[in-house]
Amino acid sequence: MKTILVTGASRGIGLETANWLLSKGFRVIGLARSAKPLDALRKAWPDAAETLTGDLCDDTTYARLDALLAEKDLTLDGIVHNAGALLNKPFTETSDADWQYLLDANLMSAVRLVRSCKSRLNSGAHVLFIGSMGGYQGSSKFPGLAAYSVSKGALSILTECLAAEMAGDQISVNCLCLGAVQTEMLEAAFPGLKAPVEAHQMGAYIGKFASEAHRFFNGKILPVSLADPT
Repeated sequence: MKTILVTGASRGIGLETANWLLSKGFRVIGLARSAKPLDALRKAWPDAAETLTGDLCDDTTYARLDALLAEKDLTLDGIVHNAGALLNKPFTETSDADWQYLLDANLMSAVRLVRSCKSRLNSGAHVLFIGSMGGYQGSSKFPGLAAYSVSKGALSILTECLAAEMAGDQISVNCLCLGAVQTEMLEAAFPGLKAPVEAHQMGAYIGKFASEAHRFFNGKILPVSLADPT
C-alpha cells in the first residue's frame, strides 16, 4: 500500500484530498491542527488512515511526525502539502507580524516539511505543493492579498529549486496554483464570495494529480483555475 502525507487534512481541500486517496487504496497520513476531524478520518478508514495533530509553524511537529513514521515503519510515496493561511488585509495595514505569519505558514512550512521528510521519501515519490493563482506569475492580482500572494509566489520558486535538487533521487516536485475554491478559509477571508469549484471537486483533482502526474511533470507550476489568469 502506497503512503501519502496530506497536510491541512482536517477540512476543506485537504480533507477531500485525503478521502479521495483513501478511497483509491492509498494509505494516508493526515496532519492538521484540529484533532476531532482527524479522529473522524481515522475512524472512517481504520486500516488505512494515520493522523497527527500539529501546527507546521511549530518545530516540535516535525519531530513528532518523524517519530510517527518511525513507530509505524513507514516511508512516503508522496506529500500533498495543502496546509496554509490566507489573509485579506490592505497593504498599509499588513504588519510585519502578518507578513512573518504568512511566510511561515505558506513557505517555511514547506521548507521544513520536505527537509524533515526527505530521508523517508521513496524513489519515485511525488511532492505536491498547493499554491495559489495569487502567486502565479502574470496572473491578475487583487487588493488585500499582497502578503499572501508573495508567500505563494515564493512557494512556486521553491518548487522549481527542489525539483532540480531532488531529481537525482527520482523525486518529482510540482505546484498546483489554485483559483477560488469554496472552503471555510475562503469564506472567512471573503465573506459572501461564491467560488466556481467545490472542495470535493478540487480534492479529487488533487488526489489524482498527486498519485499520477509525477510520471509526466517535474518542477512545474501549473494554474488550476476556470478564470483567465491574465
